[in-house]
Amino acid sequence: MTDFHFNNDDTIKKVLRGRAKIEHATALFRFEKKGPVQQLIHGLKYKGYEHIGELLGDWLGGELAELKTYQNIDMVIPVPMHPKKLKKRGYNQVTKFGQQIAEVLNVAYVDDVLIKITNTTSQTTKKRVARWSNSNELFALRNISKIENKHILLVDDIITTGATLEACCLVLNQAKHLKISIATMAIA
Repeated sequence: MTDFHFNNDDTIKKVLRGRAKIEHATALFRFEKKGPVQQLIHGLKYKGYEHIGELLGDWLGGELAELKTYQNIDMVIPVPMHPKKLKKRGYNQVTKFGQQIAEVLNVAYVDDVLIKITNTTSQTTKKRVARWSNSNELFALRNISKIENKHILLVDDIITTGATLEACCLVLNQAKHLKISIATMAIA
């Protein structure tokens, strides 16, 4: 457990410092290769164990609901998957996580604003520079008026270099007067 949200730890904000303006950021777990968190996320992403996302979303959502800093969230937005990858996998591993956080926080879950427009290969085996260069022009916005003047919680499964979240934030910041916070299942 990271307890970032309880301790006002800005580890994730430091990863994105100078690249994306973030209000608050947290991760539920620390990710270690061959550890239990890797097994959980691997089961969620590749074995169809979607209930893991729901469980983790309920857990983190419950903790965030206790904190004043997360009580002004207006909506939860997931990092999207490209439609081809979504069709192949059958689900976005972040969906149930985000839906459950939204339910616990009593806010909307919105998955039709941020879209992935470029299909990429898995980031898991790529080095930092390759991840960053891979993230340029991956995402686009639709229905931008839904997020103007809002505080959104952007959710993803794991943060490593921050390249994906940075790319999402850069696109999302096209909306007027938007505040972005981040919640992930784990941080590597």
